[in-house]
Amino acid sequence: MQPEALYQYLNKLDIKYELFEHEPFSTVSQSKKNRKNMEGFHIKNLFLRDKKKQNFLIVVQEDLEVDLKDLQKKIGSSRVSFGSPERLFEKLGVLPGSVTPLSLINNLEGDVSLFVDERIKNEVKIFCHPLINDKTIAISYLGLTKFFGSIRVKVNFLSFV
Repeated sequence: MQPEALYQYLNKLDIKYELFEHEPFSTVSQSKKNRKNMEGFHIKNLFLRDKKKQNFLIVVQEDLEVDLKDLQKKIGSSRVSFGSPERLFEKLGVLPGSVTPLSLINNLEGDVSLFVDERIKNEVKIFCHPLINDKTIAISYLGLTKFFGSIRVKVNFLSFV
C-alpha cells in the first residue's frame, strides 16, 4: 500500500490525523532535529525475528533503550534479532527507516506479532511515519486502536517500568 491509499483508508474509517511533511529521516536523532509543531508521544519501531522465524513489531517511546535479551523474555520468544531489510519489505511493505505500526496493514498473512509500550495508552498525539519517512502522522491512541481493529491486529502491551 502506498501512503495515499493509507490516508484514504484512515479517512474511510473516520480516523482523524494530522500530516507533517519534512526531510526524509530514519533515526530518532534525525527526527528530533526535524520537529516543528510536533508535540506529543514519539515512537520508534523495531522489526524483529526469532530463531523459530516468528516476526515481531515492537513499538516503544522513542527514548527507551530496549535490551533485546530482556525483551525476548517479555514477548515469550527465543533469541531475537533484527529482521533483514528484505524480510521487512516482504512482511510490512516498507523500507528500513519507514517502519511504523501503520505498516501492519501490509501484513496480509497476519504473521507479525505487535507489541506496544503500554505508555501509549490514552495518548492524544502519537507520531509515526505513514509508510514513508519524509512524512509523519499524528494520530490518537483511539485512532490507532480503531485502525488495528479494522485490520484484525491484536495489540500486546509491554511494561518497561
